[in-house]
Amino acid sequence: MSCLVVPSQEGSKAPGPVPGPLWPVGSLGVAIGVSWGMSSASMEIQLRHAEMHIHKPAEPATATVVKNEACTAGKKAAGFVRHIELDLSGTGLAGKCIPGQSLGILAPGVDGNGRPHKPRLYSLASPTRGEDGHGAVHALTVKRLIDENPADNSLFLGVASNYLCGLGVGSKVQVSGPSGKRFVLPVDAGAHDFVFIATGTGIAPFRGMLMDLFAGGYKGEITLIMGSPYATDLLYDGQLAQLAQEHANFHYRTAISREANAPHGKMYVQDRLAAEWPVLESQFASGRALVYICGIAGMELGVFQQLARALGPGVLEQYLELDPEAAGNIDGWTRAMIHRQVRPTRRVFLEVYA
Repeated sequence: MSCLVVPSQEGSKAPGPVPGPLWPVGSLGVAIGVSWGMSSASMEIQLRHAEMHIHKPAEPATATVVKNEACTAGKKAAGFVRHIELDLSGTGLAGKCIPGQSLGILAPGVDGNGRPHKPRLYSLASPTRGEDGHGAVHALTVKRLIDENPADNSLFLGVASNYLCGLGVGSKVQVSGPSGKRFVLPVDAGAHDFVFIATGTGIAPFRGMLMDLFAGGYKGEITLIMGSPYATDLLYDGQLAQLAQEHANFHYRTAISREANAPHGKMYVQDRLAAEWPVLESQFASGRALVYICGIAGMELGVFQQLARALGPGVLEQYLELDPEAAGNIDGWTRAMIHRQVRPTRRVFLEVYA
């Protein structure tokens, strides 16, 4: 599955074509105000307006699959991950979805208790204008969940992921949503630099965000750190590398955890963050940087520890608020301490999933 785990509800009517660029950098538009107080860490920031719950699970929209293709860097990747495009034309979702939100997929059939399957949520991987330029066709990044039950060695197949990945072009899908309003870009994107950190299908929202930023003429600095067990499992690697060639202000870096990363050894995302620190330090010190983290639960712990080690007094507080005992024992942090003794500020946007 992808990041974002928020329930979905019902709503409105399909709009006409969406013009581009949809969201001019620096314009105010309609937004949600988020108050951060008086310091640069807590100044007021307006996030893009995100419509939610247009279609409830009880009254889903019907979408049509228009593309289903592998999006891993290699054919022999350790996992099976598909880029699946859904045509939402004629539904309340067309023209209403933005990067950082998710759609709910309702798989057919019933669960072990004889009840209809609950929606499984998948992050949108498309820009606001969609894959079609009109906001009607949006993509999901879906990894097949295939596991083994240790109790009896039987095979476990994820219901929604395998259903979606097996659909052909022309297939109909029941969809709810969109969900989520916090993991979105600010209205005044040009006032910020961005550090995007992803593992696995957590890359999905960043693909759409990057396309929105560049369509809007963004001139700030963007660093994307993509974590993967093997180079063959990198997602959208060719497209991201091409964006980095086309935009000198976009820095695409990978962290491969089970293979050597020349000139470094094996790396997790926090190791790549440390390796890139000479470049990133000034962005954090300037107060321009916003940090977005999306991927497998637990990845945020290492990232927060690296930030705590690297950021000096007066800067660290812009990103993490620490209890005294946590500040004195960074190596001893556990995930249970996050949001308690280790609290990310509003400059840090976090979406992780099990």
